[in-house]
Amino acid sequence: MSKPYVGARDKRARVVTPADSSLPVKLRADQPRTATVVGGGLAGLAAAMVLAERGVAVELIESGGVLGGRLSAWPDTLADGTDVSVERGFHAFFRQYYNVRSLMKRWDPTLRSLRRLDDYPLYGPNGSVETFEGLPARPPLNLIELVRRTPTLGFSDLRAIDGEQAAEMLAFDGDDTYARFDSMSAAAYLDSVRFPPDARQMLFEVFAHSFFNPEDRMSAGEMLMMFHLYFLGTQEGICFDILEDTFDVAFWAPAERALRGLGVTVSTSQRVEILAPSTDTHGVVLAVNTRGLQSLVAVNDWMGDASWRSDIASIGSAPPFVVHRIWFDGHVNADRAEFAGTAGFGIIDNISCVHRYQGEARQWAAQTGGSVIETHAYAIPESYGRPIDEAHVRADLLDQLHACYPETARLNIVDERFIVRDDCPAFEPGSWARRPQVKTPTPSLALAGDLVRLPFPSALMERAVSSGMLAANALLREWGLAAEPVWSIPERGVLAGLQKWQRERKK
Repeated sequence: MSKPYVGARDKRARVVTPADSSLPVKLRADQPRTATVVGGGLAGLAAAMVLAERGVAVELIESGGVLGGRLSAWPDTLADGTDVSVERGFHAFFRQYYNVRSLMKRWDPTLRSLRRLDDYPLYGPNGSVETFEGLPARPPLNLIELVRRTPTLGFSDLRAIDGEQAAEMLAFDGDDTYARFDSMSAAAYLDSVRFPPDARQMLFEVFAHSFFNPEDRMSAGEMLMMFHLYFLGTQEGICFDILEDTFDVAFWAPAERALRGLGVTVSTSQRVEILAPSTDTHGVVLAVNTRGLQSLVAVNDWMGDASWRSDIASIGSAPPFVVHRIWFDGHVNADRAEFAGTAGFGIIDNISCVHRYQGEARQWAAQTGGSVIETHAYAIPESYGRPIDEAHVRADLLDQLHACYPETARLNIVDERFIVRDDCPAFEPGSWARRPQVKTPTPSLALAGDLVRLPFPSALMERAVSSGMLAANALLREWGLAAEPVWSIPERGVLAGLQKWQRERKK
């Protein structure tokens, strides 16, 4: 691992929220303004930070015992007496996460809390491996090189692929792509491309699962946006950075200090139900998960109008996901990657050797001679029950870990934590048009979170932070205050113009 990428952005990236020239540019409020931000995850953090920097008196309210949402961490004690932080799983800080990095630089100007991964492998059955190391940065050269060297695609396979459908992966074009592909499932789209099963499993099914949505229930438009964001629309590459320590130490503790230093009132373990209506001087940002948003809207009839409230009620949630962290009494093989994706082994989606990169786990491993391994299973199938049969899932994950890393079968488990959550948004076919945006029909009420539809390519952590900044900007605009710059990767794929021209010719 090396230092994180902190250099210049892709030269085609742009600011999507320039200052409004029709308004006076005021950096800070010159009269009392207040805001309530409900939800203490990334989206709420970003909204509260930007508003407070503009002189708004902000209260940030979180129902959980700690800040963090899906990035949260909390104290625990292992069976051997070691104090540890338990987390909700691995998170990758991609280099095109411009707004996440901008937020972090408030308390970590050089991003020293991050370390760069130069590669992460994808493991498949029978010893098959895909790697992203050394790929060209520029699309489509990165895709061409990946296809050239992948063992699951031969020349005869390429001849069978539908080139026009495959080219859509390089032709993302915002609303146009969603209009044409949102009603189709990601599975149906991949069927139409006719990738051979092994290549599809290794290169695409792994990718779709990373967004907590099974491909047969995920919008093809959303998946095409993901391809564009992470690989085919930017020169930042597909590798990423990771935190060197636990999220509570490396991220949330300094973030909370920064908030409090700006005068933000931070309240945890406080569940909100009834909210006072937003006014000309008081704004509200709802930065909660899908079910939390639906509950708040249901009991606060001042929010939105009938159509908007109906759209909120229609949002779906993704299937449950599982994080299984295990403290073993011995070493895994020295050549195991810090992070690896998996395909074809069952429900296991990736494996992290946490002791290779995280300070707390590294220290425990050094003191005990053990290893700290974390597995994830995204979008648990309904065959595991609802609520899921945790014993069944745990047993299968262990068996699949042993199949991927056979040496783990010979190790003893010192302790483990098995975490089940089902609070990720669904991106179902046909849902894009109904998905709520940052601005709402109610002035001074804004939404934030990775469930929100944004006007540029964004997902996961970057969508959460971007939406929080845009929610803050929506309130700041109401009050005539300067907007926070929000960045986007290039918004159109390299083949977007050509594909559109070809469609026009066929009419």
